[in-house]
Amino acid sequence: MNSEKMTARIVGGLFITASAAPILTILPVGFLIDQVPDYLTKVAENEAQVMIGVLLELLWGLAVFGVPVMLYPILKKHNESGAIGFLGLRVIESISTMIGITMLLALVTVSQEFVNAGAADTSTYQILGDFLLTARDWVYIVGPGIIFAISAVVLNYILLQSQPLLVPRWLSGWGFIGGTAMLAVYILQLFGIDLEFLFVLIAVQEMAFAVWLIVKGFNTTASAIES
Repeated sequence: MNSEKMTARIVGGLFITASAAPILTILPVGFLIDQVPDYLTKVAENEAQVMIGVLLELLWGLAVFGVPVMLYPILKKHNESGAIGFLGLRVIESISTMIGITMLLALVTVSQEFVNAGAADTSTYQILGDFLLTARDWVYIVGPGIIFAISAVVLNYILLQSQPLLVPRWLSGWGFIGGTAMLAVYILQLFGIDLEFLFVLIAVQEMAFAVWLIVKGFNTTASAIES
């Protein structure tokens, strides 16, 4: 029972870390989101600041990986195939984050070459920098975007059908709806329809879920079921 409680608290902390780290990343590297015209110069001039962003994203990726690893022993008792699917999806999301970090580090190198090249040769580095930023955006749309949304649906489906319930039905139902809404947002964006405000559903639910795990933990009767 103490082990289950500790696992719940660790998972709750990882959920908070995985949500807070990307938000905090906006502070050191937010100017890259806007792609200001002189972003390469800004990266070169603020390399230490960008490295803080790299460390925050690394923390984010590790937290994303840690969640399914900690949850797998509990989830597999209720839905082993679903638990494996959740683990696989979150691993893909974590790898996507690491790829994004690599692109950010590559952008630091490109920015240094851009500054040192002189006016005659800057166009090549500008094109390369634009490519890295665009590719990084797509990596995050697929990984921490679409893949995350699917993983949220899978996780909360497992929680919804667990017998007895691991967490209250209202909490997992909220997460299932929020994950589905997030997935729909990304699909609709392909058709030029912007409903990003729906992201708040899963964002708030994950914080509520994290707090619940830290304070209440899982239903120990449910988590004690033998596989």
